[in-house]
Amino acid sequence: AVVSTQSGHYGRGRPESGKPSSHPNSRFCTPSRQCPVMDAAWEDPKGVPISAILFGGRRPTTIPLVMEAKNWRQGVYWGAAMRSEATAAAEHGGKVIMHDPFAMRPFFGYNFGDYIQHWLDFGNKEGLSLPKVYFVNWFRKQDGKFIWPGFGENCRVLEWIFNRAKGADTAVETPIGVLPKPGAINTEGLGPLDMKSLFDINKSDWEAEYDAVQKYFNEQLPQDLPPAIQQELNSLRSRLSDM
Repeated sequence: AVVSTQSGHYGRGRPESGKPSSHPNSRFCTPSRQCPVMDAAWEDPKGVPISAILFGGRRPTTIPLVMEAKNWRQGVYWGAAMRSEATAAAEHGGKVIMHDPFAMRPFFGYNFGDYIQHWLDFGNKEGLSLPKVYFVNWFRKQDGKFIWPGFGENCRVLEWIFNRAKGADTAVETPIGVLPKPGAINTEGLGPLDMKSLFDINKSDWEAEYDAVQKYFNEQLPQDLPPAIQQELNSLRSRLSDM
């Protein structure tokens, strides 16, 4: 049922009210325990093994459908350097590309640089089997239209990630990260699909990405940026120069 507010800003979803039924950033929630595939030990205080961590953003250009970090440090860099097209959850108006590190920018409760360092420190703990880190982008466009069908078809990308976590030889290293080998993602039944454009690496786009991230770090973390993250950014710049 749609619940109206006392403020009068929202109606009850009836078109004749002339008012929206809810805020653009409203969410429909349900208890996690009702998820039929939730791990039985998900609330175990000992924790559960994690094989992969996925970051993601809305990027109409530049970022491929999926990429795997070569190591933990590169994965942490990806989290710190995340940029995404603004949504109703953000204060920006219009579809601008905003910086949203770790998809947490509005929610950081302490120093951003310390937050990044805590991720890096976790990777230095002994005896850990670190999860692989991935970045996904369902929103790449061509001629104004989404290339990837999205929604339930995203499970095809997840299948590739699951297989990689098990050690499948289905990837190739590139200047920006580890990408699926041609044909490694199952596209059977999808019809014509421009997979090449989904994974195209445009040098000038990536150089602009580097510049935007460096500017953001300079402005937001002039003193607190962990050196390892700057090294990752410098390494990216070097690899781009060699393209």
